[in-house]
Amino acid sequence: MRTVIAILLIFLAAQTIPQRARGYYEYEEIHAASEQREISSFERGEVHDMLHTIADDVRKHYYDPKYHGVDWEANVRAADQRIEAATSLNHALSEIAAALDTLNDSHTFFLPPARPYKHDYGWQIEMVGDKCFVMQIRPQSDANTKQIKPGDQILGVNGFQPTRESLWRMNYIFDVLRPQPELRVDLRPPGGQQKEVQVIAAMRQTKKVTNLTMNGASDVWDLLRESETSAHLGRARWADAGDDVSILKFPGFYFDDGEMEDIIRKARKRRSLIVDLRGNPGGSLETLKSFLGGVFDKDVKVSDRVTRNDSKVLVAKSRRQNAFSGKLVVLVDSKSASASELFARVVQLEKRGIVLGDKTAGAVMESKRFSYKHGFDTVVFYGASITDADLVMTDGKSLERTGVTPDELLLPNAEDLASGRDPVMAHAVELCGSKMTPEAAGVLFPFQWPLLEES
Repeated sequence: MRTVIAILLIFLAAQTIPQRARGYYEYEEIHAASEQREISSFERGEVHDMLHTIADDVRKHYYDPKYHGVDWEANVRAADQRIEAATSLNHALSEIAAALDTLNDSHTFFLPPARPYKHDYGWQIEMVGDKCFVMQIRPQSDANTKQIKPGDQILGVNGFQPTRESLWRMNYIFDVLRPQPELRVDLRPPGGQQKEVQVIAAMRQTKKVTNLTMNGASDVWDLLRESETSAHLGRARWADAGDDVSILKFPGFYFDDGEMEDIIRKARKRRSLIVDLRGNPGGSLETLKSFLGGVFDKDVKVSDRVTRNDSKVLVAKSRRQNAFSGKLVVLVDSKSASASELFARVVQLEKRGIVLGDKTAGAVMESKRFSYKHGFDTVVFYGASITDADLVMTDGKSLERTGVTPDELLLPNAEDLASGRDPVMAHAVELCGSKMTPEAAGVLFPFQWPLLEES
Protein backbone atom coordinates (compact mmCIF):
# COMPACT_ATOMS: atom_id res chain seq x y z
CA MET A 1 0.00 0.00 0.00
CA ARG A 2 1.30 3.41 -0.91
CA THR A 3 1.66 6.01 1.77
CA VAL A 4 0.08 9.24 0.53
CA ILE A 5 2.16 12.36 0.69
CA ALA A 6 0.23 14.93 2.61
CA ILE A 7 0.38 18.31 4.19
CA LEU A 8 2.70 19.01 7.08
CA LEU A 9 0.22 20.18 9.75
CA ILE A 10 1.92 21.35 12.94
CA PHE A 11 -0.64 23.06 15.15
CA LEU A 12 -1.87 22.41 18.68
CA ALA A 13 -4.83 20.04 18.79
CA ALA A 14 -8.06 21.61 20.05
CA GLN A 15 -11.79 21.14 19.82
CA THR A 16 -12.09 24.12 17.51
CA ILE A 17 -9.74 25.19 14.72
CA PRO A 18 -6.80 27.19 16.13
CA GLN A 19 -6.96 30.83 15.02
CA ARG A 20 -3.56 30.57 13.28
CA ALA A 21 -4.73 27.61 11.19
CA ARG A 22 -8.14 29.04 10.41
CA GLY A 23 -6.51 32.21 9.11
CA TYR A 24 -5.45 30.40 5.96
CA TYR A 25 -8.99 29.36 5.17
CA GLU A 26 -10.55 32.70 6.08
CA TYR A 27 -8.01 34.70 4.08
CA GLU A 28 -8.59 32.50 1.06
CA GLU A 29 -12.31 33.18 1.17
CA ILE A 30 -11.86 36.94 1.37
CA HIS A 31 -9.50 37.13 -1.59
CA ALA A 32 -11.55 34.78 -3.72
CA ALA A 33 -14.78 36.64 -2.98
CA SER A 34 -15.07 38.09 -6.47
CA GLU A 35 -15.23 34.59 -7.92
CA GLN A 36 -17.62 33.14 -5.37
CA ARG A 37 -21.34 32.70 -5.73
CA GLU A 38 -23.80 32.05 -2.95
CA ILE A 39 -24.02 28.41 -1.94
CA SER A 40 -27.36 26.68 -2.57
CA SER A 41 -29.19 24.69 0.07
CA PHE A 42 -28.64 21.54 -2.01
CA GLU A 43 -24.88 22.15 -2.17
CA ARG A 44 -24.77 22.89 1.55
CA GLY A 45 -26.47 19.57 2.23
CA GLU A 46 -23.92 17.79 0.02
CA VAL A 47 -21.04 19.28 1.98
CA HIS A 48 -22.63 18.25 5.29
CA ASP A 49 -22.90 14.70 3.89
CA MET A 50 -19.24 14.76 2.77
CA LEU A 51 -18.15 15.82 6.25
CA HIS A 52 -20.08 13.04 7.97
CA THR A 53 -18.96 10.36 5.52
CA ILE A 54 -15.31 11.23 6.12
CA ALA A 55 -15.81 11.71 9.86
CA ASP A 56 -17.28 8.21 10.11
CA ASP A 57 -14.23 6.69 8.41
CA VAL A 58 -11.99 8.62 10.79
CA ARG A 59 -13.89 7.00 13.67
CA LYS A 60 -13.42 3.55 12.14
CA HIS A 61 -9.88 3.71 10.82
CA TYR A 62 -7.81 6.46 12.47
CA TYR A 63 -4.82 4.83 14.14
CA ASP A 64 -5.23 6.70 17.43
CA PRO A 65 -8.69 6.07 18.96
CA LYS A 66 -8.06 9.03 21.29
CA TYR A 67 -7.37 11.39 18.33
CA HIS A 68 -4.34 12.96 20.10
CA GLY A 69 -6.70 14.38 22.72
CA VAL A 70 -9.01 16.05 20.20
CA ASP A 71 -12.73 15.72 20.96
CA TRP A 72 -13.61 14.43 17.50
CA GLU A 73 -17.37 14.52 18.04
CA ALA A 74 -17.28 18.13 19.20
CA ASN A 75 -14.99 18.92 16.29
CA VAL A 76 -17.48 17.51 13.78
CA ARG A 77 -20.37 19.37 15.38
CA ALA A 78 -18.42 22.63 15.19
CA ALA A 79 -17.60 21.97 11.53
CA ASP A 80 -21.30 21.38 10.83
CA GLN A 81 -22.09 24.78 12.33
CA ARG A 82 -19.43 26.49 10.24
CA ILE A 83 -20.66 24.79 7.07
CA GLU A 84 -24.16 26.00 7.87
CA ALA A 85 -22.81 29.54 8.14
CA ALA A 86 -20.61 29.32 5.02
CA THR A 87 -21.35 31.91 2.35
CA SER A 88 -19.98 30.00 -0.65
CA LEU A 89 -19.32 26.44 -1.78
CA ASN A 90 -15.55 26.87 -1.52
CA HIS A 91 -15.97 28.22 2.00
CA ALA A 92 -18.05 25.20 3.00
CA LEU A 93 -15.60 22.71 1.48
CA SER A 94 -12.76 24.42 3.32
CA GLU A 95 -14.44 23.63 6.62
CA ILE A 96 -14.02 19.90 5.96
CA ALA A 97 -10.30 20.44 5.39
CA ALA A 98 -10.10 22.60 8.52
CA ALA A 99 -11.84 19.94 10.61
CA LEU A 100 -9.31 17.28 9.61
CA ASP A 101 -6.57 19.85 10.26
CA THR A 102 -7.17 19.62 14.02
CA LEU A 103 -5.77 16.07 14.12
CA ASN A 104 -2.29 17.53 13.56
CA ASP A 105 -1.44 14.67 11.21
CA SER A 106 0.56 14.89 7.98
CA HIS A 107 -1.29 12.03 6.28
CA THR A 108 -4.90 12.83 7.21
CA PHE A 109 -6.48 15.37 4.88
CA PHE A 110 -9.41 16.16 2.60
CA LEU A 111 -9.30 16.12 -1.19
CA PRO A 112 -12.16 18.13 -2.65
CA PRO A 113 -13.92 17.45 -5.95
CA ALA A 114 -11.70 18.30 -8.90
CA ARG A 115 -11.91 21.64 -10.67
CA PRO A 116 -12.78 21.79 -14.39
CA TYR A 117 -9.33 23.18 -15.19
CA LYS A 118 -5.63 22.65 -14.64
CA HIS A 119 -3.48 25.44 -13.27
CA ASP A 120 0.26 26.08 -12.97
CA TYR A 121 2.04 28.97 -11.26
CA GLY A 122 5.21 28.34 -13.24
CA TRP A 123 7.54 27.86 -10.30
CA GLN A 124 8.89 25.39 -7.77
CA ILE A 125 9.57 26.79 -4.30
CA GLU A 126 11.15 25.02 -1.35
CA MET A 127 12.38 25.55 2.18
CA VAL A 128 16.17 25.56 2.47
CA GLY A 129 16.97 25.64 6.15
CA ASP A 130 14.52 28.17 7.57
CA LYS A 131 14.18 30.23 4.37
CA CYS A 132 11.97 29.71 1.32
CA PHE A 133 13.56 30.02 -2.12
CA VAL A 134 12.54 29.78 -5.73
CA MET A 135 14.13 26.61 -7.05
CA GLN A 136 12.86 26.46 -10.65
CA ILE A 137 10.97 28.72 -13.06
CA ARG A 138 9.04 27.34 -16.01
CA PRO A 139 10.08 28.91 -19.34
CA GLN A 140 7.34 31.03 -20.97
CA SER A 141 5.44 31.29 -17.67
CA ASP A 142 4.19 34.54 -16.20
CA ALA A 143 6.64 34.03 -13.33
CA ASN A 144 9.45 33.98 -15.90
CA THR A 145 8.06 37.08 -17.59
CA LYS A 146 8.03 38.87 -14.24
CA GLN A 147 11.76 38.12 -13.86
CA ILE A 148 11.36 35.78 -10.91
CA LYS A 149 14.46 33.59 -10.83
CA PRO A 150 15.97 30.68 -8.92
CA GLY A 151 17.64 31.95 -5.78
CA ASP A 152 14.99 34.59 -5.09
CA GLN A 153 13.90 34.35 -1.46
CA ILE A 154 10.13 34.16 -0.99
CA LEU A 155 9.13 36.40 1.91
CA GLY A 156 5.36 36.14 1.53
CA VAL A 157 2.63 34.61 -0.63
CA ASN A 158 -0.79 36.30 -0.48
CA GLY A 159 0.19 37.85 2.81
CA PHE A 160 1.54 34.77 4.56
CA GLN A 161 5.18 34.08 5.35
CA PRO A 162 6.25 30.57 4.28
CA THR A 163 7.91 28.53 7.02
CA ARG A 164 8.64 24.85 7.48
CA GLU A 165 5.38 24.64 9.43
CA SER A 166 3.26 26.56 6.93
CA LEU A 167 4.58 25.91 3.41
CA TRP A 168 2.92 22.51 3.01
CA ARG A 169 -0.40 23.97 4.07
CA MET A 170 -0.04 26.91 1.71
CA ASN A 171 0.76 24.57 -1.19
CA TYR A 172 -2.29 22.47 -0.29
CA ILE A 173 -4.62 25.44 -0.26
CA PHE A 174 -3.24 27.17 -3.36
CA ASP A 175 -2.77 23.97 -5.40
CA VAL A 176 -5.53 21.61 -4.25
CA LEU A 177 -8.19 23.17 -2.06
CA ARG A 178 -8.49 26.59 -3.68
CA PRO A 179 -6.36 27.10 -6.81
CA GLN A 180 -5.76 30.81 -7.38
CA PRO A 181 -5.80 32.71 -10.69
CA GLU A 182 -2.87 34.74 -9.37
CA LEU A 183 -0.58 35.03 -6.36
CA ARG A 184 0.79 38.16 -4.70
CA VAL A 185 4.42 37.38 -3.97
CA ASP A 186 6.91 39.31 -1.85
CA LEU A 187 10.46 38.32 -2.69
CA ARG A 188 14.08 39.36 -2.45
CA PRO A 189 16.63 38.55 -5.21
CA PRO A 190 20.15 37.59 -4.08
CA GLY A 191 21.82 40.82 -3.00
CA GLY A 192 18.78 42.84 -4.10
CA GLN A 193 15.88 44.77 -2.62
CA GLN A 194 12.52 43.36 -1.57
CA LYS A 195 9.76 43.72 -4.16
CA GLU A 196 6.18 42.61 -4.76
CA VAL A 197 5.18 40.67 -7.89
CA GLN A 198 1.80 39.42 -9.12
CA VAL A 199 2.15 35.89 -10.54
CA ILE A 200 -0.65 34.87 -12.90
CA ALA A 201 -1.33 31.15 -13.12
CA ALA A 202 -1.50 29.38 -16.47
CA MET A 203 -5.02 27.93 -16.69
CA ARG A 204 -6.18 25.15 -19.00
CA GLN A 205 -9.81 24.13 -19.27
CA THR A 206 -10.51 20.43 -18.88
CA LYS A 207 -13.73 18.54 -19.45
CA LYS A 208 -16.57 20.74 -18.33
CA VAL A 209 -18.22 19.54 -15.14
CA THR A 210 -21.45 20.52 -13.44
CA ASN A 211 -21.79 20.78 -9.69
CA LEU A 212 -18.20 19.58 -9.22
CA THR A 213 -18.73 16.32 -11.12
CA MET A 214 -15.61 14.71 -12.62
CA ASN A 215 -14.75 11.57 -14.55
CA GLY A 216 -13.76 9.38 -11.64
CA ALA A 217 -12.58 9.27 -8.06
CA SER A 218 -9.03 8.41 -9.12
CA ASP A 219 -8.79 11.91 -10.61
CA VAL A 220 -8.89 13.32 -7.07
CA TRP A 221 -5.70 11.48 -6.23
CA ASP A 222 -4.14 12.42 -9.55
CA LEU A 223 -4.75 16.05 -8.60
CA LEU A 224 -2.67 15.78 -5.45
CA ARG A 225 0.09 13.85 -7.21
CA GLU A 226 0.20 16.49 -9.96
CA SER A 227 0.27 19.43 -7.59
CA GLU A 228 3.05 18.13 -5.36
CA THR A 229 5.07 15.48 -7.13
CA SER A 230 4.50 15.42 -10.89
CA ALA A 231 7.79 17.16 -11.60
CA HIS A 232 9.59 14.34 -9.83
CA LEU A 233 7.76 11.28 -11.17
CA GLY A 234 9.50 9.18 -13.79
CA ARG A 235 12.35 6.80 -14.24
CA ALA A 236 15.30 6.52 -11.89
CA ARG A 237 18.25 8.40 -13.36
CA TRP A 238 21.96 7.61 -13.11
CA ALA A 239 25.19 9.54 -13.37
CA ASP A 240 28.87 8.62 -12.99
CA ALA A 241 31.18 10.63 -10.77
CA GLY A 242 34.44 8.92 -11.68
CA ASP A 243 36.63 6.77 -9.47
CA ASP A 244 34.02 4.03 -9.32
CA VAL A 245 31.21 6.26 -7.94
CA SER A 246 27.59 5.99 -9.11
CA ILE A 247 24.86 8.54 -8.43
CA LEU A 248 21.22 7.46 -8.38
CA LYS A 249 18.48 10.10 -8.62
CA PHE A 250 15.59 8.22 -7.02
CA PRO A 251 12.36 10.18 -7.67
CA GLY A 252 9.81 8.17 -5.66
CA PHE A 253 9.23 4.85 -3.92
CA TYR A 254 6.94 3.33 -6.54
CA PHE A 255 9.14 0.70 -8.24
CA ASP A 256 8.26 -2.99 -8.13
CA ASP A 257 10.62 -5.67 -6.86
CA GLY A 258 11.91 -6.52 -10.34
CA GLU A 259 12.74 -2.90 -11.06
CA MET A 260 14.48 -2.59 -7.71
CA GLU A 261 16.51 -5.70 -8.47
CA ASP A 262 17.73 -4.06 -11.68
CA ILE A 263 18.66 -0.90 -9.76
CA ILE A 264 20.63 -2.81 -7.13
CA ARG A 265 22.35 -4.91 -9.81
CA LYS A 266 23.55 -1.73 -11.48
CA ALA A 267 24.69 -0.25 -8.15
CA ARG A 268 26.81 -3.32 -7.38
CA LYS A 269 29.04 -2.53 -10.35
CA ARG A 270 30.54 0.44 -8.47
CA ARG A 271 32.43 0.91 -5.23
CA SER A 272 30.34 3.84 -3.95
CA LEU A 273 26.69 4.81 -4.34
CA ILE A 274 25.12 8.23 -3.79
CA VAL A 275 21.33 7.99 -3.45
CA ASP A 276 19.73 11.38 -4.13
CA LEU A 277 16.36 11.51 -2.33
CA ARG A 278 16.01 15.29 -2.50
CA GLY A 279 12.48 16.17 -3.54
CA ASN A 280 11.40 12.53 -3.16
CA PRO A 281 7.88 12.51 -1.61
CA GLY A 282 7.89 8.84 -0.62
CA GLY A 283 5.51 6.15 -1.83
CA SER A 284 5.22 2.41 -1.26
CA LEU A 285 6.44 0.64 1.86
CA GLU A 286 7.12 -2.42 -0.28
CA THR A 287 9.50 -0.43 -2.47
CA LEU A 288 11.12 0.97 0.67
CA LYS A 289 11.73 -2.49 2.09
CA SER A 290 13.02 -3.74 -1.25
CA PHE A 291 15.47 -0.85 -1.54
CA LEU A 292 16.73 -1.25 2.02
CA GLY A 293 17.14 -4.99 1.44
CA GLY A 294 19.30 -4.11 -1.52
CA VAL A 295 21.82 -2.07 0.49
CA PHE A 296 22.05 -4.25 3.61
CA ASP A 297 23.74 -7.66 3.86
CA LYS A 298 21.42 -8.65 6.70
CA ASP A 299 17.71 -8.36 7.43
CA VAL A 300 17.03 -4.99 9.03
CA LYS A 301 14.12 -3.72 11.10
CA VAL A 302 12.51 -0.66 9.56
CA SER A 303 10.03 0.26 12.29
CA ASP A 304 7.10 -0.86 14.37
CA ARG A 305 3.80 -0.32 12.56
CA VAL A 306 1.46 0.85 15.31
CA THR A 307 -2.29 0.78 14.55
CA ARG A 308 -5.31 1.35 16.75
CA ASN A 309 -5.49 -2.39 17.47
CA ASP A 310 -1.95 -3.78 17.41
CA SER A 311 1.70 -3.32 16.57
CA LYS A 312 3.69 -5.22 13.95
CA VAL A 313 7.37 -5.19 13.07
CA LEU A 314 8.31 -4.08 9.55
CA VAL A 315 11.45 -5.86 8.34
CA ALA A 316 13.42 -5.37 5.14
CA LYS A 317 14.68 -8.73 3.87
CA SER A 318 18.28 -8.54 2.70
CA ARG A 319 19.31 -9.60 -0.80
CA ARG A 320 22.34 -11.12 0.95
CA GLN A 321 25.15 -11.71 -1.54
CA ASN A 322 23.21 -9.75 -4.16
CA ALA A 323 23.07 -6.61 -2.04
CA PHE A 324 25.19 -3.52 -2.67
CA SER A 325 27.91 -3.54 0.00
CA GLY A 326 29.96 -0.46 -0.91
CA LYS A 327 30.06 3.06 0.52
CA LEU A 328 26.62 4.66 0.76
CA VAL A 329 25.76 8.36 0.90
CA VAL A 330 22.13 9.55 1.05
CA LEU A 331 21.06 13.09 0.11
CA VAL A 332 17.88 14.62 1.57
CA ASP A 333 16.18 17.99 1.74
CA SER A 334 13.03 19.63 3.12
CA LYS A 335 10.87 17.93 0.45
CA SER A 336 12.16 14.44 1.25
CA ALA A 337 9.13 12.89 2.92
CA SER A 338 7.59 9.66 4.15
CA ALA A 339 9.46 6.62 2.73
CA SER A 340 12.45 8.85 1.90
CA GLU A 341 12.75 9.78 5.56
CA LEU A 342 12.40 6.17 6.68
CA PHE A 343 15.16 5.10 4.28
CA ALA A 344 17.52 7.83 5.49
CA ARG A 345 16.81 7.19 9.16
CA VAL A 346 17.35 3.42 8.89
CA VAL A 347 20.70 4.11 7.21
CA GLN A 348 21.57 6.38 10.14
CA LEU A 349 20.39 4.09 12.92
CA GLU A 350 22.15 1.07 11.43
CA LYS A 351 25.29 3.14 10.71
CA ARG A 352 25.19 1.93 7.11
CA GLY A 353 26.13 5.22 5.48
CA ILE A 354 26.17 9.02 5.65
CA VAL A 355 23.06 11.21 5.37
CA LEU A 356 23.81 14.64 3.91
CA GLY A 357 21.77 17.77 3.14
CA ASP A 358 18.83 19.51 4.82
CA LYS A 359 16.39 18.40 7.51
CA THR A 360 13.53 16.37 6.03
CA ALA A 361 9.79 17.10 5.96
CA GLY A 362 8.70 15.17 9.05
CA ALA A 363 5.67 13.69 7.27
CA VAL A 364 6.01 10.03 8.16
CA MET A 365 2.84 8.04 8.75
CA GLU A 366 1.02 5.30 6.86
CA SER A 367 -2.39 6.12 5.47
CA LYS A 368 -5.25 4.61 3.58
CA ARG A 369 -6.94 6.39 0.74
CA PHE A 370 -10.72 6.61 0.59
CA SER A 371 -12.69 7.54 -2.51
CA TYR A 372 -16.31 8.65 -2.24
CA LYS A 373 -19.16 9.68 -4.47
CA HIS A 374 -22.37 11.52 -3.71
CA GLY A 375 -25.52 11.98 -5.74
CA PHE A 376 -27.43 10.17 -8.47
CA ASP A 377 -28.19 12.28 -11.55
CA THR A 378 -25.15 14.45 -10.86
CA VAL A 379 -22.40 12.50 -9.11
CA VAL A 380 -19.79 14.29 -7.02
CA PHE A 381 -16.49 12.47 -6.46
CA TYR A 382 -14.20 13.44 -3.60
CA GLY A 383 -11.61 11.78 -1.39
CA ALA A 384 -9.75 11.65 1.90
CA SER A 385 -6.52 10.25 3.24
CA ILE A 386 -6.74 8.85 6.77
CA THR A 387 -3.74 7.74 8.80
CA ASP A 388 -4.15 4.12 9.89
CA ALA A 389 -0.66 3.53 11.35
CA ASP A 390 2.23 5.33 12.99
CA LEU A 391 5.75 4.13 12.21
CA VAL A 392 8.02 4.04 15.27
CA MET A 393 11.74 3.66 14.59
CA THR A 394 14.11 1.35 16.45
CA ASP A 395 15.15 4.21 18.74
CA GLY A 396 11.55 4.36 19.97
CA LYS A 397 10.77 7.62 18.19
CA SER A 398 8.43 8.59 15.38
CA LEU A 399 9.67 10.87 12.60
CA GLU A 400 6.31 12.60 12.34
CA ARG A 401 6.73 16.38 12.77
CA THR A 402 10.44 15.93 13.60
CA GLY A 403 12.00 14.59 10.40
CA VAL A 404 15.55 13.39 9.90
CA THR A 405 18.46 15.61 10.80
CA PRO A 406 21.35 14.79 8.44
CA ASP A 407 24.71 13.62 9.74
CA GLU A 408 26.11 16.62 7.90
CA LEU A 409 23.81 19.62 7.53
CA LEU A 410 24.78 21.28 4.25
CA LEU A 411 22.62 23.85 2.47
CA PRO A 412 22.98 25.68 -0.84
CA ASN A 413 22.80 29.46 -0.51
CA ALA A 414 20.90 31.92 -2.68
CA GLU A 415 23.86 32.42 -5.00
CA ASP A 416 24.21 28.64 -5.47
CA LEU A 417 20.55 28.39 -6.45
CA ALA A 418 20.78 31.39 -8.78
CA SER A 419 23.81 29.98 -10.62
CA GLY A 420 22.68 26.35 -10.66
CA ARG A 421 25.47 25.10 -8.40
CA ASP A 422 24.97 22.00 -6.26
CA PRO A 423 27.48 22.06 -3.38
CA VAL A 424 25.64 19.24 -1.60
CA MET A 425 26.18 16.76 -4.43
CA ALA A 426 29.74 17.95 -4.92
CA HIS A 427 30.53 17.26 -1.26
CA ALA A 428 28.87 13.83 -1.48
CA VAL A 429 31.16 12.93 -4.39
CA GLU A 430 34.14 14.13 -2.36
CA LEU A 431 33.09 11.89 0.56
CA CYS A 432 33.19 8.97 -1.88
CA GLY A 433 36.80 9.74 -2.77
CA SER A 434 36.23 11.46 -6.09
CA LYS A 435 35.95 15.06 -7.26
CA MET A 436 33.22 17.14 -8.88
CA THR A 437 32.69 20.88 -8.94
CA PRO A 438 29.40 22.33 -7.67
CA GLU A 439 28.84 23.65 -11.21
CA ALA A 440 29.20 20.18 -12.74
CA ALA A 441 27.04 18.66 -10.02
CA GLY A 442 24.31 21.18 -10.74
CA VAL A 443 23.75 19.92 -14.29
CA LEU A 444 23.75 16.17 -13.59
CA PHE A 445 19.96 15.86 -13.47
CA PRO A 446 18.18 18.64 -15.36
CA PHE A 447 14.83 19.56 -13.85
CA GLN A 448 11.92 18.10 -15.79
CA TRP A 449 8.74 20.14 -15.99
CA PRO A 450 5.49 18.23 -16.49
CA LEU A 451 3.67 19.18 -19.66
CA LEU A 452 0.85 21.65 -19.16
CA GLU A 453 -1.23 19.58 -21.58
CA GLU A 454 -1.09 16.53 -19.32
CA SER A 455 -4.37 15.65 -17.69
